[in-house]
Amino acid sequence: MALPKKVHIREVGPRDGLQNESTWLETNEKRTWIDLLSAAHLPYIEVTSFVHPKWIPALKDAKALAQSLTKKHDITYAALIPNQKGLAHFFEAKLDEGAMFISSSETHNKKNMNQSIQETLPEIKQMTADLKAEGLNTRAYISTVFGCPYEKQVSMDQVLRLTESLLSYGIDEISLGDTIGEAHPLQVERRLDILLERFPADKLALHFHDTKGMGLANVYTALKAGITTFDSSSGGLGGCPYAPGSSGNVATEDVVHMLQKLGIETNVDLPALIHAAKWIETKIDRTLPSHCLRAFYSHTTS
Repeated sequence: MALPKKVHIREVGPRDGLQNESTWLETNEKRTWIDLLSAAHLPYIEVTSFVHPKWIPALKDAKALAQSLTKKHDITYAALIPNQKGLAHFFEAKLDEGAMFISSSETHNKKNMNQSIQETLPEIKQMTADLKAEGLNTRAYISTVFGCPYEKQVSMDQVLRLTESLLSYGIDEISLGDTIGEAHPLQVERRLDILLERFPADKLALHFHDTKGMGLANVYTALKAGITTFDSSSGGLGGCPYAPGSSGNVATEDVVHMLQKLGIETNVDLPALIHAAKWIETKIDRTLPSHCLRAFYSHTTS
């Protein structure tokens, strides 16, 4: 199949990137980073999660941050919503899109959500209805689609059932997560062959981690299958607190760089994106895994 002409990037760094970091960033620092990401013309930024602070202390300022943003009209500012209490905070924050979460692994779901998959589904259905009643778009993550740290492989039938259920609730887009970076191109190809027989490509996004260096290869494989929406994180930040061994997401600037080289349009400003990644790297005080970040600053300082 020919490669798509345009791809949509979902920047998840301010939420997925920071949730596993031990370094605390002040609210104004997070806002500055989001401003830098906005300046790179990213079309979508997931800025935080309205989870209880005792579970994700790094995001305890979620509402204050969301309410302080200087939003650009052509950018969607989203947040992860774990439950009805989080939904109430989301509405007060006046963001543009709500994302919900479920795992295809029963064990991972219980560790992450403190409830079973069957208990999570009705909550997502109700929150979707509440968001739709306000005229807002909705998104859902299905985690551990390509491997689970507890159950190893999750059945494809389970992934199909969850995808079908979520779409039946009115979810606009489903992000299929490689939570522990276990996916490889052949697995991605085979799973997408099955999924795309049943669901339209424009309803699906892919969320790859780069734990074992397969992130870009998996993006390319999904591109060839017809997927046009990908999650990524500035600098390659990220990791799930409830998935041991899950290192960072595939880096946004690496994805954008590859897409540009393939002649695929993103409308994202790559130098501005690299600048944003460098800025957050200095704040968390550790070297980030982004290849473009390393190459750009090695070149400019040599």
